Amino acid sequence: MTSSLLARLGTFFYLVHPNATSFKKAEDVPNYPNEAVPLFVAFLALEWIIIKVKKKDGIPTNDMLTSLGNGVIHEVTGIVVRGTTLIGYEWVYKHRLIDLDWNSPVTWFIAALGVDLGYYWFHRASHEVNIVWGSHQTHHSSEYYNLSTALRQSTFSRYFSFGLYHPLALLGVPMPAILVHQHFNLLYQFWIHTEVVKNCGPLEWIFNTPSHHRVHHGANKWCLDKNYAGVLIIWDRMFGTFEPERPDEKIVYGLVTQPQSLNVAWLQVFYFRSVIEKALSMNTWGDKFRALFYGPGWVPGAPRLGDPTTFPDVKAPRPKYNPKLPLWHEIYVTVHFVVIVIMQQVFMSKFATFSWYMVLVFLVFLLISVGIIGAMYDGWWWAPLVEAARCASYVAYARTYPVTSVPMLDYAMLAYFALSTLLWTSHSLSVIQATAKDAKLK
Repeated sequence: MTSSLLARLGTFFYLVHPNATSFKKAEDVPNYPNEAVPLFVAFLALEWIIIKVKKKDGIPTNDMLTSLGNGVIHEVTGIVVRGTTLIGYEWVYKHRLIDLDWNSPVTWFIAALGVDLGYYWFHRASHEVNIVWGSHQTHHSSEYYNLSTALRQSTFSRYFSFGLYHPLALLGVPMPAILVHQHFNLLYQFWIHTEVVKNCGPLEWIFNTPSHHRVHHGANKWCLDKNYAGVLIIWDRMFGTFEPERPDEKIVYGLVTQPQSLNVAWLQVFYFRSVIEKALSMNTWGDKFRALFYGPGWVPGAPRLGDPTTFPDVKAPRPKYNPKLPLWHEIYVTVHFVVIVIMQQVFMSKFATFSWYMVLVFLVFLLISVGIIGAMYDGWWWAPLVEAARCASYVAYARTYPVTSVPMLDYAMLAYFALSTLLWTSHSLSVIQATAKDAKLK
């Protein structure tokens, strides 16, 4: 068990052996991010303790749950569409120029470098192409910078990477190697989302580090469009997008124009409306396409990425969107999220045996479950009604069909949802009565 734990830990830092992580078939590649869930939790807890010991401002529950909620949706949708971004890869591979053995360390290292370079250009496009930025902004929407921020991933962003890794097929890199290194590249980027680690010394010259990535997440003008690296910072140094952290200037995290919402579903899609509106507002077809495919800061007559002199210069301190809930409500949404994670793991483990109908049911239920937390924080009046309906739906289903296949856990969850149904039904009636009374007064 210890060796297994160390092996999982090694995937976060690329400390793995090529022979142990090379596979002949794509279906043999483990779901490394899902296997790392216990370590995600352990690292999050460790960071929280360190921050508390240092007596710094803690990590708000609302922001952390929003980040984790985005991570849940990213993973459960990812398993449904796994491999779609590599459609056509096998066809290109059949026309490869070089033959590489699937179990050769040479193949493994070529794949590692190739995937990291592909990620650099994909990440750069995510900031420099407006419609792609429409998906990627989700990851930058947190005004805090901690390990949970790494899990704030976009459901749609993955589709824009199509074609960026296909050239590796011509070099003879088999698809299983691409899948492995896409996982490792993603896991490596988890630990760099923290303010706890200040500087990594000589490693700063070669690898992407928390210091480099803090700059990337800044809304300050000097931070914009910098440090796109996944694992190796050398790509930014080579292609002119590197910017070191400035010890004398505090970084403001988040977006230049920060959305005032914690709703996961809203954060996944809200910027696309701005992209469409911008394109429709243009007078010529050429400018309409430029509005889609040039940078987010582009306007007619400006360079491709816009005129930096016209960008807002965001500086600290900037007020943060930080709505509060009563203590009992905070406890409820925290327990509620633990239940969501349990159901996510059930979905991931049973996905291969589910019908498409059951996949759809689980996806909708998880999306609503995650979204309702943000709706509660945002103060949306209909949130109690939706929560009552959600809990009642679970009770109706789970009375007949066990969810986890662990009897004691199934009974506990059924009781929890039954009590929650009563709580939110009562609360919903209060909301309806108050709304009706308010309407009469008007």
